[in-house]
Amino acid sequence: MPRENRKRGKKNKKKVEIENEGLDNPRAVAEEPEPLEPTGEPSWIRSAADQVPEVNSEAPFGYVDADLKAYFRTVDVQIRDWQEQQDEMGQDGDTDPNEERRLFFVAALTEMAGKEKQLATDPDCSVILERMAYSMDDFVRRVFIDSLAGSFEVLIRHRFASHVCQTLFAVAQDTISRESRGIFPAIPESSEHGELRTLTQLVLDASEEILPNFTSLIMDPFASHVIRALLTLLSPNLLPFDHSAQSAIRSKKSSAWKAKQGPMKSVFADQKGKEKELPLPSTPAAFQRLARRFVEVLGTELGENEVRALAANKVASPVLQMLLEVEAHLGMAGDPDSLMDRVTMGIISACSDNPNSIMEPSDYLNTLLRDPTSSHLLETIVARSPENAFSVLWTTYFHGKLARLAVHPVANFVLAKALERVSRDQLSGTCTELDGSWSRMMRASRTGVLRALIDRGVALQASEHEICEAVYSAFDLTTQADRGLLVPCVLHLLPLQEYKAALTAEIASTPQHTPFRRKGRQEASKTVLEPKIQGSVLLQSLLRLPDPHNQIVVANIASLPVEERIEIAHDASGSRVYDMLLESPTVPFKAKREFVMGFIGHYHLLVDDRLGSRVGDRCWAFADTYLKEKIARSLFMHEQFLAGSYYGKFFARNLNLYLLQRRPDEWKTMQADKKRALDQANKPSPAPAPTPAKASAPASPAEKSAKRKRHAQPEDEIDAVFSASLGKRIKKTALGDVASSDAPGPPMKCRQRPALNCPMVCRQCSEQSSKHRRMRRVVKSEDGIKLFRHGRGSLA
Repeated sequence: MPRENRKRGKKNKKKVEIENEGLDNPRAVAEEPEPLEPTGEPSWIRSAADQVPEVNSEAPFGYVDADLKAYFRTVDVQIRDWQEQQDEMGQDGDTDPNEERRLFFVAALTEMAGKEKQLATDPDCSVILERMAYSMDDFVRRVFIDSLAGSFEVLIRHRFASHVCQTLFAVAQDTISRESRGIFPAIPESSEHGELRTLTQLVLDASEEILPNFTSLIMDPFASHVIRALLTLLSPNLLPFDHSAQSAIRSKKSSAWKAKQGPMKSVFADQKGKEKELPLPSTPAAFQRLARRFVEVLGTELGENEVRALAANKVASPVLQMLLEVEAHLGMAGDPDSLMDRVTMGIISACSDNPNSIMEPSDYLNTLLRDPTSSHLLETIVARSPENAFSVLWTTYFHGKLARLAVHPVANFVLAKALERVSRDQLSGTCTELDGSWSRMMRASRTGVLRALIDRGVALQASEHEICEAVYSAFDLTTQADRGLLVPCVLHLLPLQEYKAALTAEIASTPQHTPFRRKGRQEASKTVLEPKIQGSVLLQSLLRLPDPHNQIVVANIASLPVEERIEIAHDASGSRVYDMLLESPTVPFKAKREFVMGFIGHYHLLVDDRLGSRVGDRCWAFADTYLKEKIARSLFMHEQFLAGSYYGKFFARNLNLYLLQRRPDEWKTMQADKKRALDQANKPSPAPAPTPAKASAPASPAEKSAKRKRHAQPEDEIDAVFSASLGKRIKKTALGDVASSDAPGPPMKCRQRPALNCPMVCRQCSEQSSKHRRMRRVVKSEDGIKLFRHGRGSLA
């Protein structure tokens, strides 16, 4: 007997006991079959028992063969290797770099044919299909989605196949956008198969398949995120059109799991970099009508209380939130009995009947305001509701309760979202109502309300003075001397007294008389005074205020010691404040120039860091030619320091200190040309008008000789010896040429050996040049002429 068919244990272990059990135990005796009722048919004809095939929920379409699964594991490994490669492909211009990969994909797709549903429901192969979906072309995507048609309801309810459907809807946007512009792939003619539907029609048919059970699917834990991906495909305006926005559809757990699977992108070289182009999507008009049907189906099949119950459901609440976005985009939110009207407890209906109506606060909306799950839905309502409905919401649920809502761990996010729509009067009333509560909000780390208040003041150009006073009050900066520490307090999100205590503790723990040095990552993480992201965002918002009011940050930065300014530049959060200072259109040019000049004498310390070098590059790009010369001349004595710095050497390349020392006029011209080209590239230029072609005059003999290429010039005696001895084994860049030198004019003769008429300048008799490493010298010996390169020995 084969080993795999043998059973474990001893043979005939309980044979006797089982026989005795069968005699004594009445349950072990086989029951006699009940006599069949006479049906008038012959006795040998019996009706078959009702056999209903059981559907396996884990594999509704069957299990994948082991050999096929092993094959797709190798496919996954190969695609991972290609996706992780960052080097250039296709160095040989005669062969297509993607040919091998296309053949590989054709083989994998051939093995997949007819087994798409089994592979999609397999726990191991489903992620492989997701990875392959990013590399499929338009035709393959249509074939793959067409193979799933008719089973979408089962697939989107499945634990693994739902993610495959979600990925397919996410990558289908590019194909549908091309189809809407009339761009279709070539379809091979085949009489065996029927007509292949376009991807637009396939999405419409899949939606029609989902619509009958739409209300139950939005509450399914696996189907709900597929519905969200489908709604994003039908209405691309719901999320910003970039690939990072697709992560907003997935949960945090799903996003973390997918991040562990490695990069998900196309493996073909011709599609490399398409993710950065971000073309505007174009969707057909049928998608808008279909999105309207989804909203209407939910409103028709569910009552008011059922729609409100979806808001507290962790699975259905995100879908309802997207449906409210679709409803507002289609202009249906202001209609009575809309989804938004039902969730807001009839506020929209009351406003349509009486615009000045006053409503009593609802316990339901007060619950949404403080619930971690439902508060996201209320943020959408506050942002997308009609103007008259928002005024009623603000008066009923926010006005008079701002001090309590601003410190609430959940409601402060809704309040910050509501502040983005307030009017001038409401903004002024908010500053008055929250006066005296700012310090309590900062101690509770609730910075969102203050940031939203500053941004709304920038947008409306109103209440700037009250906003500045609110910032001073939030960090307990009362006197003029205390306000000089605004930037450190805001950046570290510490009130004045706590900041001074933390600063004293840090100074006491730091050894005295130590030179300034850049802090490492581990050392910076241990310090108490660590800049916070929220504090950096507050300072960036303050820098957007108009000129008289943003000086509370600009002047404060200028008053800080240069060592502290450099420490801020070396921090990931603090460096963003400097970026905003140089980018903000409301900051005066004079203040930006003084900021750049404040680092003169310390630029070598500033750029000796991964983040500080980026700040140094921004300052260098802002400076004009005169200021660049001052910065560069201040670094003459630190040239060796920059050359030895891992990050400073990249900054030194922009300076080109060697050229400034030798030929300052040429350096100024080069910097002015770069600045002019950069300014022209940043601002859009109108299309030039077509000019008639003019007959060009014949070139003079001198111009023709100047335009000659290197290989057209006569060889000297040294080149002739090299060509005779080495032939074509020398690279073009191995030996210099007289015509390629920067200095025009006749070639200089060697002072050491003028009889040889050496066209190249020897190291011993030449001035310092940037081409020393390519210079040659000629040595006359008894055996003949030997050619040497400096430091390389004999070449002939």
